[in-house]
Amino acid sequence: MLWAVVVIPFIAGIGAIALPHHGLRRALLLVGSLGHAGAVGRLCFSSMPAGGNSWVALDEQGALFLGITSILFLAVAIYAIGYLKREAEQADGDTHEELLFGRHAEAVFVGCLLLFLATMSLVCISRHLGLLWVAVEATTLVSAPLIGFHRQHRSLEAMWKYLLICSVGIALSLLGNFFLAFAAKGHELQLTLPDLVNNATRLNPTWLKAAFLLLLVGYGTKMGLAPMHTWLPDAHSEAPSMVSALLSGALLNCAFLGILRGHAILVSAGFQQFSGDLLVLFGLLSMGFAALFLIRQVDYKRMLAYSSIEHMGILALGVGVGGFGGAGALLHAVNHSLTKGMLFLIAGNLLAVYKTKNATAIRGLLKVTPVTGCFWLIGFLAITGSPPFGLFLSELTILKAVLDSNRWGVAIGYLLALGVIFVAMARIVLPMVFGLPQTDNGPQLESVCRKRCREPLWAIAPAILMGVFVLVIGFYLPPAIWSFLESAAASSGGF
Repeated sequence: MLWAVVVIPFIAGIGAIALPHHGLRRALLLVGSLGHAGAVGRLCFSSMPAGGNSWVALDEQGALFLGITSILFLAVAIYAIGYLKREAEQADGDTHEELLFGRHAEAVFVGCLLLFLATMSLVCISRHLGLLWVAVEATTLVSAPLIGFHRQHRSLEAMWKYLLICSVGIALSLLGNFFLAFAAKGHELQLTLPDLVNNATRLNPTWLKAAFLLLLVGYGTKMGLAPMHTWLPDAHSEAPSMVSALLSGALLNCAFLGILRGHAILVSAGFQQFSGDLLVLFGLLSMGFAALFLIRQVDYKRMLAYSSIEHMGILALGVGVGGFGGAGALLHAVNHSLTKGMLFLIAGNLLAVYKTKNATAIRGLLKVTPVTGCFWLIGFLAITGSPPFGLFLSELTILKAVLDSNRWGVAIGYLLALGVIFVAMARIVLPMVFGLPQTDNGPQLESVCRKRCREPLWAIAPAILMGVFVLVIGFYLPPAIWSFLESAAASSGGF
């Protein structure tokens, strides 16, 4: 059953590429996502075997990120079916558009979506650091065509930038694996997580620290930690919105898992302060970079991309601080993935109506698209950590961990970055929701801003469900979930 989470979307992806009919291909996308969700649910709700020293097993951290990925992908699959149908209808009769959205392009797109799910699932169940590296690299290769789907100049540039920068980062991660192997020289150890954790004190300290630094920079590039984040704003902005939702809500978590694996080894070796301080440093840097770039941002999809950089920094900070921070970071990963997934899907609805990513050209969302506008506002409040949403709870938990460790400078920097980001995003989002149409936007945009547009169910239902879930977590977090998060955080310097 464990391999089913990889095999189901892999076979569905190959089938989607081979199928000749749009309807069958879209149905396969939904069936593949439902099958994956069923397999994940069966795994997570059954007793998870320890796995011994095997290359593939499911532990608490892997189960958490696998569950997040499956839920988010199911929401994206529902959205993608309507999206592809709408794009195909708009392309009818247009030779250029048929080239962009024709049979072969859609086949590759749907196939790569499902293969993307398969490779991310492999990351979550990999317990061998070499296999983990292979899986992370595979996510880069199968997701690149998704970013360049529209075949426009900016999307193709973003795709190649993503490939080049992430490949350099992944190469550094591979070098980190080599350093780990050298640190274990003479002890006949495998690069499996249990073997390395149980024998961490026998590893050469110098090579072990150097290995973690390379893993942090390498996987941190894929995770979007500053200053290695430069691919992320372009890729998230230019990709189709449901692809952006997967990149931000699922792919970044996979890279984060690679860093957690390395941190767990250093914790077991007694070097928790070394790896923890590095994580705190990169976490604060990421939050600071995001705050600076959000101050004068006008592209609302790039706004969400920089917000992802901020939240990846919060995850790194929470794990680096340890204690409550480890469990708080994992809770934050859940909240961020679902909230950001909701926001990117809503951003796709805005782009479909207004045909622009310029936030200054969009006004009066509550009048034009009431449901989309309402959840755009809700998403803003949630992603900035406003009560009573789940991100407020996770950010407060991380703040408590920082204060418990008496890192007052870190606490001040953390709160300052959160405050600046809230104000910067409010200046973008609130005029979009409540502002009046501007006459200098052009007659076409002004006309759109004054009429109510139809909101299909497929475009709003996935976002609504994710928004409700994040709201419920803010009001009540079941003790069983918190206990699970504590257990998952324990191996990485948490409880």
